[in-house]
Amino acid sequence: MKYRTLGASGLVVSPVCLGTMTFGTPVGESDAITLVNEAIDLGVNFIDTANGYEGYARVLGSKGGVAETILGKAIKNRRDEVVITTKVGAPIGPGPQDRGLCASHILREVDRSLSRLQTDYIDLFLIHWPDCCTPLEATLGAIHTAVQQGKVRCFGVSNHFAWQICELLWLADRNGWPNVVASQIPMSLLRREYHNDLEFCRQHGVGVTPYQALQGGLLTGKYRRGQAPTEGTRLFDHPSWIWQPDDALFDKLEATEALAGELGVPFSRYTTAWTLAQPAVSSVLIGVTRRQQIEDAVAAAGIELPPEILARQDEICPPPWNNAPMYGRV
Repeated sequence: MKYRTLGASGLVVSPVCLGTMTFGTPVGESDAITLVNEAIDLGVNFIDTANGYEGYARVLGSKGGVAETILGKAIKNRRDEVVITTKVGAPIGPGPQDRGLCASHILREVDRSLSRLQTDYIDLFLIHWPDCCTPLEATLGAIHTAVQQGKVRCFGVSNHFAWQICELLWLADRNGWPNVVASQIPMSLLRREYHNDLEFCRQHGVGVTPYQALQGGLLTGKYRRGQAPTEGTRLFDHPSWIWQPDDALFDKLEATEALAGELGVPFSRYTTAWTLAQPAVSSVLIGVTRRQQIEDAVAAAGIELPPEILARQDEICPPPWNNAPMYGRV
């Protein structure tokens, strides 16, 4: 596996990042621990979690902590082999101090995450969502404190657009605070609203780690036109969590699968390889319930898609519209 540098962090990470949002339900503790160790054995050194993750049992405001606790047990004797990402900001209780990005909440949750993960440092600490109620200075000041205390090594964001990252970079530069070095965003062949932000991230040393690259299984070939979803798939078990396929969507899926077929590459591996080929992308986040999904992602990391295939893919699933340069026009 060819490892990549995560933005300007200096961290060297696998191009596959193991997601833990399924830990707890449907992936029980013993199976989750097995999956973590199998992923490490396959060369995956990058693992993502959050203080709010507790599997599909998660509801808004529930206390979370399940995935971190399981991960802590899994890596207890392998801590030096992995780069751990966790997040703060999502609601983890009913009270006003149980959410958001104020200093007291951040510093409290850093300590709780460290305890659950059974470690004394977090490699990469992300703010999970923007918080319009808290000044950015308060948030960055708290992150700075955690870094100074040695509890956090690097800082990043999740679900932020480039203009929001730009403001954070400006404040960090002005005050001598930690820079944003990573951005976790939802991105897939079918969901490209962040596409025009990727070049900004590349220029400013922000490593992008997309999630939902397989778009809930839509980009794996498991759903077929005219066929009902099978039990155990997300579309069957949680239909509100995934786009409902229509003929227009199936047109894109079938055309994309045909491109993968031309290369002799399984659909899900093609999808992951496409994501890894995008500007600034350091690693792609893969949520799993079984070992085969890890193996597929690791195999995909070794696939390089030809430029002509990437161009044809853009015709099938176009990036968002962008203004053409005005220079030289009359």
